[in-house]
Order: sequence, then structure tokens, then C-alpha cells
Amino acid sequence: MRIMKAAEAAQLVQSGDVVVISGVVSLLSTEAVLTALEQQFSQSGSPAALTVVSPCRSGWSPPGGGTTGFEHLAAPGMVKRLIASSYNARDTPRFVKASIDNDIETYVLPMGVMYRWMRECAARSPGLLTEAGIGTFFDPAAAPEAGEIRVNREAPETDLVQRVTVAGSDCIFVRSMKIDVAIVRGSVADEDGNISLEDEPITGGVRHMAMAARNNGGRVIVVVKKVVPRGTLHPRMVEIPAILVDAVVVDEAAIQTQLGRDPAFTGELKNAPTPVPMKLDQQKIIVRRAAMELADGDVVNLGVGIGSQLPSVATEEGFADRITFSVEHGALGGIPAMGVPGQTGAFGAHYNPQSIIDCPDLLDFYHGGGLAATLLGFAEINAEGSVNVARFDGTIRGPGGFVDITFRTKKILLCGTLTSGLLAIEIEHDGQGQPLLRIAREGKHRKLVERLQQVNLHGPTAYARGTRLRVITERCVFALDEGGLLLVEVAPGIDIDTQIRPQVGFPVRVAADCRLMDPRLFAPEPMGIVLPARPA
Repeated sequence: MRIMKAAEAAQLVQSGDVVVISGVVSLLSTEAVLTALEQQFSQSGSPAALTVVSPCRSGWSPPGGGTTGFEHLAAPGMVKRLIASSYNARDTPRFVKASIDNDIETYVLPMGVMYRWMRECAARSPGLLTEAGIGTFFDPAAAPEAGEIRVNREAPETDLVQRVTVAGSDCIFVRSMKIDVAIVRGSVADEDGNISLEDEPITGGVRHMAMAARNNGGRVIVVVKKVVPRGTLHPRMVEIPAILVDAVVVDEAAIQTQLGRDPAFTGELKNAPTPVPMKLDQQKIIVRRAAMELADGDVVNLGVGIGSQLPSVATEEGFADRITFSVEHGALGGIPAMGVPGQTGAFGAHYNPQSIIDCPDLLDFYHGGGLAATLLGFAEINAEGSVNVARFDGTIRGPGGFVDITFRTKKILLCGTLTSGLLAIEIEHDGQGQPLLRIAREGKHRKLVERLQQVNLHGPTAYARGTRLRVITERCVFALDEGGLLLVEVAPGIDIDTQIRPQVGFPVRVAADCRLMDPRLFAPEPMGIVLPARPA
């Protein structure tokens, strides 16, 4: 192991290399080395034609502007191929545009699959075998109707992903790849090169990334904040052993998150803002209704979107300590940062986590059915209950962990308004004081549509697995049965024929016992939610 400047470390990356890079937006960022690579390419044209692999993505939008994360790699010719699960045109605009314009051969895989696949690359096994994603864009047998892993059809076809049958079960096989360089993040290195992540909110699979490069004869570069004397790191704190590390770059300015450093993210101290009560609007109605699906002791994943506000409702209703919050990046317990207003920039971190485990390990738990419930947003849903979250409005976002989260989770609670774009509601009362929901201004865009731009959850497959799926909106609730989506609840004051059917792009099936949504959902005071015991 050598301690070196970022510019020296950048010279370890050669043209044509396959480079795996850590990062979840601003967490685990490797800015010093990415900046050095950008500068080196600008001066010499090298390294060029890189293949970049990232289970999530690196890059955010600093308040004062500037280049971060993958945007450092956006110069034409620098990256030939990209394999990732998540993209963001706001945070890395030139990089995403290059992908959409086919200047970069871009492929999209589920995040959890990628983390677990990296472990197989480290073991130099033939590849990863999984049932996650059957029927979705990730499944070659479902393409092209469900979409495909290629962002553009002009990108070359690849044998990276195949549908196979094993022991009578349909599976997806992801072929292992030779990794040439791993650029990953730590907190502290000792003089021998042992790496601790003691000041990072997540671990992000960095050990498997480093191992994948080392075992394939590649190089491992680690960015840390400081170096301490040899022998001073407790062995239990070492996430990446020195035997895997070639170069350490010290970047004292390396950030914990784009919001700054918070010791409550790592358990250094207990200190968390209390989620404030939500105002009574469409979002609170939706989150409250989703909360009614939970049981005492549930492990609950929160995705990006309306459902991330569950901690506010759970705190107001007094059951926050009766469930365990989880975000797919590794933290368990406490309060996810995105569930606190103004803290979405620390997505993946938890305040006061009970534990922080590695992403591949947590996603083993997810893939195995350990989650009781998840609250997730959606862009589009069709009549069969299939869902798109990844490709819409002419751009790509990728599914992130959506495919992995929904694979075997027992209760999938899809949270979103029935229409989007300037939707406004009002709550009135009848002569008996009972609430009535009124649509003051309808949204401009349908979200329940006839045809999806991409399938990230296959409704029929989810139903066959026994999943309890609910689509929860401000004015109605749909369930999933053998026939697809079924309207099972309607808000008081809402007419099905004039305020639901016209806003849905397919014929609406109505349950014979369709009932009114709980009137407490529309009242300003707490509902008094009591979580039932989990089924034995």
C-alpha cells in the first residue's frame, strides 16, 4: 500500500479499464480521485474508453453549483460503457445526456442484484443466479414489451444477463465481469492500509468491490479522510483489509454527506430531530392509509417519494418504536434521514441506527423475504398491477433498489396521488360533520395508464407469490387480485364515475364490497392508529 496524491492514483487507471466506483449520491463519494481523473483526461486524453460499474450512483447538486460524482467523467470519449442502477439528470446532467444520446453504451440493472453480483465477481464465480426481476425489464424473456437493460436500442446487445431454468425454476443469470480498478471510500486508513468506515453512514459494498479488483489482478484505490498509526485500528472496525489495498488517497475535505457531518448517522452519539407532524394534505392522507396496513414488529422499507414521510405519521401516532425502519443501503432502525424534512440529501443514512450492515447482506435479507412491508412511490401503473418507476418524461432514472425491494416483500404499499401535476384537494364536511374530499384542481397527468414505458414490478408474478399489494392514493385504494387492480376503497365525497374512471387509462374494476376510506384519514387530529399483532 502507498499513500499518494489523487493525481498519482489517477494514473493507476488505464484506457479500456473496467472501473467499479462506490457512492450513493453524496455518501461514500470519491471526489478527489474522480476530479483527478477528469483533469488527467483533459490534459492527456487518458484514461479513455472506460467501462464504469456502479451499483448505485455518485453525484449531487451542491447549493453553489459545481461538478460532482460521475459528472467528472462526462467528457466525450472518457467513458465507453456504463452499468448502474440509478441515474439523475439534475445531479449529473452531461453524463446522463451522453447516455440518452448514445454517446455512452448504458445498461441498467437492479441495485441489489448489482451489489450481490459484485460479490460473485470477487469470488470469480461464473456469475449470479437470482429469481429477482422475473417478468421485468431485467428479464430477457420479457423484453422488449417490459423494456430491457439497454438504455438505447443502439447500444450493443450483451450476454451479460440471460434467462435460465434451474431445478425447474425460472432464474436470471448475470455473468461475472473482470474488474480492473476499484475506486472506493473509507474514513480512516492505518499505515499498513487497513481501512475503517467508522465515520460513514453506510458501507456500500466497498469490501466486495475491492476484492473483485484484487482477485482479478486489478488495482484498489481508497479515498480516506486521515491516516493513523499502524495497530491503532480495532480489527472489528476494519472494513477493507490492507491485503486488498494498493493506494490510499488522503482527502481531508471528503464529506460524510452533502448536508455535512452528523455523528448521529454513525452511532457516535444519539441525537435526532423529531419528525414534525405533516400538514393535512393529500400526502398525509396517503401515508396514514399506508400506515393502517402495518403490524406490530414489522420491518419496513421506505423508498423515495411520499412513503418516506411515514416516520412523521408514526411519531404522531405513537408507534414509531413498534416498527423497524430500513433503507436498502444498510442502516436498520432509528429514523431514515429522508423521513425528516430538509434531510433528503442524506438519503441512505439513518439517525440513531440500531445497526449498519453491508448492502449485499441487507439485500440478501430483502431477497429472502425478510421485509414485512415497503412504502414506495410510482410513476406509472397498469391494469395488471405492473409498475414503472425508472423511465419516463424522456429521461432515465433507473429502478435503484425497487426490483429488489419488491421481490419477496409481503406487503407492497404503492403510495402516490391518482394524477400528478398541480393536483389540489380540499376537505369539507357534510351536515353531520363527516369529512368529504373535494378535488379542487385535477392533476394534468394520469399515473394509472394502459401501457408502461418500462416494467420494474410485474404484477401477475407478485400476485402469484402471494404479495399483498395496495395502490394507495388520496381518493381511492386499489388491491391486486388474479384479475389485476381492483378498486376496494373510495374517499367520502368522491364519485367513481366522474372522479376516478376518467383519470384511469384502463377499465376500472370495482369490488362488490367496495367501501369508504376511514373518515379519520381526513381529520386534522391524530387517528389513534393501533398496530395489530403480526400473524404467527
